[in-house]
Amino acid sequence: MAAIYSLFIINKSGGLIYYKDYGSAGRMDTNDSLRLASLWHSMHAISQQLSPTVGCTGIDLLRADTFDLHCFQSLTGTKFFAICEPGAPYMELLLKGIYELYTDYVLKNPFYEMEMPIRCELFELNLSQAVQKDRVALLAR
Repeated sequence: MAAIYSLFIINKSGGLIYYKDYGSAGRMDTNDSLRLASLWHSMHAISQQLSPTVGCTGIDLLRADTFDLHCFQSLTGTKFFAICEPGAPYMELLLKGIYELYTDYVLKNPFYEMEMPIRCELFELNLSQAVQKDRVALLAR
């Protein structure tokens, strides 16, 4: 059983630029993943405005009975969020690692246009390795 079910990357304007399904039970089609990304972007923005805490950066973790949704927002406004098993450890570190892969293999790619969907083989390859390493570390516990 995988720790991570799905991974989404949303640009600063709320557009889905990357989606990867890691074998979740209820697979989503393209329209569902676009709707979920748009909904999460809106909820994240609203939570920043409605928070009673000064300097709130939005929702970092949403817990449900059957899944957890972890979110990491970069300084540029790009959001990385993962739907994973409830109580999956170290998801914040994994999302920060994915952000590093994004900066190394996507943003430094001279053929990538900002805010556009990600189509980069090196990013895909290194992302697969990072997620697989996370799964192996989880099984070792």
